[in-house]
This record gives sequence, structure tokens and C-alpha cells, in this order.
Amino acid sequence: MNELSPDARIPAPPAPASLQDTGLPMTLMRDILLKTMFRMSLNLVSDLSRILCLPFAQVQQLIDAARGEHLIEAMGTLHATSSSNEMGFQLTDGGRKRAQQALAISEYYGAMPVPLETYGEQVRRQSIRKVKITREQLTAAMGDLILPDGLLANLGPAVTSGRSILMYGPPGNGKSSISNGIRDALGDNIYVPHAVVHSGQVIAVYDPIVHRKVDIPQHTGTQLRVQGQRFDQRYVLCERPTVITGGELKLEMLELKYNAVARTYQAPLQFKAAGGVFIVDDLGRQEEPPQALVNRWIVPLEMNYDILSLTSGEKFIVPFDTLVIFSTNFHPNAIFDQAALRRIFFKIKIDGPNQADFLKIFALVARKRRIPLNEQALVHLLQNKYPTIDNVYANYQPVFLIDQMIAICQYEGKPNHMSPELIDRAWGNMFVKDEEIVR
Repeated sequence: MNELSPDARIPAPPAPASLQDTGLPMTLMRDILLKTMFRMSLNLVSDLSRILCLPFAQVQQLIDAARGEHLIEAMGTLHATSSSNEMGFQLTDGGRKRAQQALAISEYYGAMPVPLETYGEQVRRQSIRKVKITREQLTAAMGDLILPDGLLANLGPAVTSGRSILMYGPPGNGKSSISNGIRDALGDNIYVPHAVVHSGQVIAVYDPIVHRKVDIPQHTGTQLRVQGQRFDQRYVLCERPTVITGGELKLEMLELKYNAVARTYQAPLQFKAAGGVFIVDDLGRQEEPPQALVNRWIVPLEMNYDILSLTSGEKFIVPFDTLVIFSTNFHPNAIFDQAALRRIFFKIKIDGPNQADFLKIFALVARKRRIPLNEQALVHLLQNKYPTIDNVYANYQPVFLIDQMIAICQYEGKPNHMSPELIDRAWGNMFVKDEEIVR
């Protein structure tokens, strides 16, 4: 383990000691340097070092090599605005031409990519399958959720294994909240590359929408240089990622996304979720049939790798290190065949609460919403309303009923309170009467 890692729990990717250690061809690095200078109008080595995510000395080597090819030239003056009075550099006419040629092939510029094979090594070092969750951690991550007896005993081994999980059961009973609790229980950080490269094609990975960057205290002078050497700056230290999809999920979102205008690739959702959690919520609500979605996951779930394709048709293997959580309101036998179910390692039913747990949830929500409990209203709810639906309770119902009563009170200019009459009005909005509409 790298003792200088900002997160001592995860071995850090070592900073490259030389350009050769980056694992990248000189022509690729040179072209990214030229494109970055061209697109961002940068001329100081320190600025380029920050954007290219390479040490100062290595960026200087790249500039010196490009100067030897007459692609870059010194500006001949020191920049007093720089703390070190740096020499400025600019592209020559030949350098601008080469930058434009490179941009015509790919618009990618900025952070140097990590070779896919090198990233695969880091994935193994920070694998989610190495995370061990205790009962205490999982319980704490669930917050105020009132969970059925025995659920954590089934959920804990599923999370610790890092294998796929199918949660199923009636709607409105906290499957999505439990999925988010699992994400929060992980708790540690991993290293996410800005981009990876395969067969000369750069694939952007780091996505600020998906990845939550961990702020690392920065210092000045010598301390800053030491900080910069703690790990390969081509990576970003992030919380273990979580990708949540719902009814919008399509099979095409699980493939490389190619931008034909910029001629650049974006990693698919499950690649961005590497080392973290991929939640497929509301399975069965997508345009694609559930069976087709699970068929797409068969190889990754069983083999721990995925297969992606470039626009050229070339297929290649990428690491698959993701805890996949499927959540559905349908019975598994209604949407999957047995072969698909066999490949989902853990299948956990999430039932609605019993009456005692329902009352606990109701009281908890009332306290949070600052609305006093009323015994007469609760008796009316339990004795007159729930028998009409065979006393089937759901976790969402206390929130729904209480928020309805609060909305009525606010509209009528009355203090927040409960009453049998308000229970009746709130109940009327929770269900739609089954009747034929004449059109």
C-alpha cells in the first residue's frame, strides 16, 4: 500500500517517475499537449502540468521534445506573474497545423489518459469486493428507516460479497431508500481516471455528475510538490460512485457513447460505476424488457469483465467491478427466466411493514413534520380505513397521509393537526376509485 495515499484504506496509483512510466506513446502525449495548448491558449509549464495531470518535469520534457520537432517555440520572455518567473512557450505555425490535424481525429485534450491495462490493475487494488461492511455500518447507513426483522441479516452478506442483488416486493416499501443506504454504507474512496486509452482511442471516464470528488488539503511551496507526488494525478480521488437509473434505462446506455462531432468516446454508465454501485430502479418499467437488460449483464456478472465495442467494430475487454442492485415491484418469476435468476446472486424480498412498524414510521414522520399525533385520528385510520384494503400497509403511506393533512391545514389557514375528517380527505387522494370513465 502506498503510504502517501490521501486515503490510507486504498492503495494509490503511483505517480509516474518518468514519461515512460505513463505507459503512453510519445506521439499521443505530444498531440494531447499540442491540442491543449491550442484549445486553452496555455503557455506556462505549470499551467500545462495542472491541466495535463503530469509532473512539471515531465511536461517540460514533452515541450522540449516538441521544440526539437519545431512544433513549439520559447516566447523569449519570463512571465513575472508566475511565482517562479517561468519561461513561456507557444505553438509554431507547424505546431498549430499539427494540433488542428490531431483535433480533426479527436477533440480530446486535457488530462493524459491511463492505459486500460494499467487502470485494470488499480480496479483490482480498490475492488468493491474487498469492502467488508459490518452490521453496525449498515444499520447506521439506513438512518431512520424502519426495516423488517431479519432484513439486514440477509442484506449484509449480499453487500459484503460485492455480488448482484435483486430486491423485489410491493411498491412504496423503501427499496430505493435501502439501495441508497447500501451506497452510504460503503463509506470509503477510490481513484477514478480522467480518461483511459485503448488502441489509441481515448475514453473519458471521470464525470462530475456521477463522481463526487474528495477535496485534498493543498499547501504551498515544497509541500505542494510533495502533495502532487502522492498519487498519479491522472486519477481523481472520489467517493465510491453510485449510478442510479430507472425507467429511462436503455441498452444503448450500457455501450460506449461516441460523439461523431467531437470524435470522442464517453464511458458507459456501468464503467463509470466501477468500484461502486449501479442501481437499476423500477426494473420492468423500461422500454427494454427486463430479460433483455439482464441478458446484457450475464457476462459481466459472472466473469467480472465487460465487453465494449469501438465504432470500428473492434471489441475489447474492460474490468467490471460493480455491485449491481436491481429493484422491482414485479415478482421475479414474472419478468425473468430461471437462467437469468440464477445469475443474480442474492434475491431479497422487501415486504411492507406490519401494523406495529407502520405506527413507528407514522410517529417518526409526524415528529419530523412537526404535526402532533392524534389518537382519535389514528384509531379511525386503523379501524375504518385500512380494513378497506385488507390491512395492507406500505412504507410510503405515512409520508403521503401526513403531507396531505399538512397541505389541507396550510390551505385553510389552520395549525397543523390530525383529525378523522382530515384522515378521510387525505385517504381519498391516496387511491384512485376504480370506475369507468365515459369519453
